[in-house]
Amino acid sequence: MHYSVLIVDDELELSEYTSKYFNMSGVSATYVTDKDSALDFFNENTCSLILLDINLGEDSGFELCQMIRAKMNVPIFFISARSAEDDMLLALSIGGDDYICKPYSLGVLLAKVKAALKRYEEASQTASEKNDPEEEKNLVKLGNATIDLLRAVVIRNGEKTPLKAMEFRLLVYMLNNRNRIIKKEEFFEKIWGTEFVGDVTLNVHIRHLREKIEDDASNPAFIKTVWGSGFILEDQP
Repeated sequence: MHYSVLIVDDELELSEYTSKYFNMSGVSATYVTDKDSALDFFNENTCSLILLDINLGEDSGFELCQMIRAKMNVPIFFISARSAEDDMLLALSIGGDDYICKPYSLGVLLAKVKAALKRYEEASQTASEKNDPEEEKNLVKLGNATIDLLRAVVIRNGEKTPLKAMEFRLLVYMLNNRNRIIKKEEFFEKIWGTEFVGDVTLNVHIRHLREKIEDDASNPAFIKTVWGSGFILEDQP
């Protein structure tokens, strides 16, 4: 069976209530309360997005995220009462697409999830509909990196590196707006579909893109920071 959202949280009452709220709002959702149940879920089911708590009893949401990432590229939003920046950085670095602090407003959470689902589903549909025999049209060169827009991978020095869904969306948006300063607020609105996104989330995804595209991520030639404003993708170094 397919669900829009899988909630993985050991707080039973919160999981039940959040799942019920989502289902009443037209977003199919279910929940599990531990790592093993989450892994069992994927034996017979699929989902479009995961809400994942860091603390899962004796298990770690960080570890579960890495296990899921090794098998699939489904978007993962961490939900946690832990608000330290180190936790956020780690969550995003190992494969999380967003980080939401508890306690959260169910209305705000639902809005973020709906926006994400809409954008991911649109991106998936667009990718599945592409069938261009001239594959060169789907390739973009940035220095030594080639971005395959059809397969969402970066090819550099002969190695293929897949782009996560959020990284791909960010990169495509910057390519479509190259040589223009894009403010952080614009990224939040156009990519996440909500203003409830922290700078840390955006900065980590930008850093990951640089590591995959740039020859020297610490001294980027293409994806540059415009201090106090946002970022710019310059197609000529």
